[in-house]
Amino acid sequence: MHFPDNEIVSPAMESYAHRDLLVTSSSLELKTATISPDDSYTVQQAINIFGFGWFHVKLSLLVGLCWMADSMEMTILSIIGPAMFCEWNITKYQQASVTTVVFLGMMLSSTFWTQLSNRYGRKSALTLCGLLLVLYSLLSSVAPSYAWLLTLRGLVGFAIGCVPQSVTLYAEFLPTKHKGKCVVLMDCFWALGACLEVLLALIIYPYYGWRGLLGLSATPLLIFTILSPWLTESARYYTSNGRTDKAVKVLEQIAKNNKRHMLIGRLVADEEPSATERIQTLLKPDLCFTTLLLWFIWLTCAFCYYGLVLITTELMVSRNKENSPNECVTFLTTDFMDLLWITLSEFPGILITLEIIKRFGKRKTMVIQYLVLVFCTFTLMASESRFSTSVTLFIARGSISGVFQAIYIYTPEVYPAPLRSIGVGGCSVLARLGAMITPFVAQVILQTSKWQAMSIYGAIGMLAAIACALLPKENQVYH
Repeated sequence: MHFPDNEIVSPAMESYAHRDLLVTSSSLELKTATISPDDSYTVQQAINIFGFGWFHVKLSLLVGLCWMADSMEMTILSIIGPAMFCEWNITKYQQASVTTVVFLGMMLSSTFWTQLSNRYGRKSALTLCGLLLVLYSLLSSVAPSYAWLLTLRGLVGFAIGCVPQSVTLYAEFLPTKHKGKCVVLMDCFWALGACLEVLLALIIYPYYGWRGLLGLSATPLLIFTILSPWLTESARYYTSNGRTDKAVKVLEQIAKNNKRHMLIGRLVADEEPSATERIQTLLKPDLCFTTLLLWFIWLTCAFCYYGLVLITTELMVSRNKENSPNECVTFLTTDFMDLLWITLSEFPGILITLEIIKRFGKRKTMVIQYLVLVFCTFTLMASESRFSTSVTLFIARGSISGVFQAIYIYTPEVYPAPLRSIGVGGCSVLARLGAMITPFVAQVILQTSKWQAMSIYGAIGMLAAIACALLPKENQVYH
């Protein structure tokens, strides 16, 4: 699942400003949609009045396509690792490094893409991002050696660092009351992308191997790049750069698409959060404990989520090797069928999480889901049959997906409004770190000892559940 920048602007991922930007914005107070006495209005006030309409439906599909492509690039990491072992006879450390280098590329590129977007616009940055991702993905599929593949996947990660700018663009077009709902929509696109990648693997891998799969997985990125000229640049980007005339034209387009009347008056720039806040502010005495808890929870959430993704395929390959000890076997068709059902767990995971949140609140929801994850990790230690392993992984994957959903919604609420963007951004940095570490447990340690690897995930999950229980209650957070 991808994470937010620690330098999100107005507000801005990962992977990313992912959904974090949507959540950050939705947690802010709804500004009045009425026009002030001097007949001036802001972009957000205009967008609130225009409501959610056909313009936003088209934008949702475009951004969702970008989000799906991001998810597919993450999902394929669990497939190409074991496949490369047979072709190049690489070690497990080298296999794990292919995943780690992608997240490292994301982390290193976040500031670059944020500055590029702020200077030249989200649309221009996303168009360049799409072109680079398609290029590096296609080149990865014909990489002649492990060293070349490692380099190209690092460049893929660097390009993926721009994907959150699509959510930045999306959030700046959304009416305030719809931003929370769109977090769920982006989660659904992410889950859809993961399922599509597995479905492609089911069809392509048996005939064309990991190279054919890697090349065809760039298709959504190619479609997004082709359609990117139809993206509309953010009106808030134009006003913040003094190009009010273009911002007005964008608002006129929204009003026309949504069948609303354009406002009469003078457009003024939205108030932006103070740029003077720094991450050190999050460690002041009144916020320090909460910040450290959230950093740990985000790190463990990414650690467990991507760990489960990698563990699923590793267990499949390990089972196949036991059945054919003298052959280099990776995936069978039945493996991809199992993987598809396990990946589909993210959809009920999202829906069940929303229901549990309504009943128990976000904090208790995270505690419950982490405890379910812990139970599943210890069940996997004793699980031998294909069916019981798949069912346990289904439940575990749905649970950790739900934790991601809940923590994305909860985190912005715990900080005062000026700190929400930098607060979520700081958490996303720790999430990336967790994603970078987990391959060395899910692929390296698992090869040596299944019990030891599962114990690590179980212990981390239990500590995360305790950390969630220590978080401030919903009625104690800032508003």
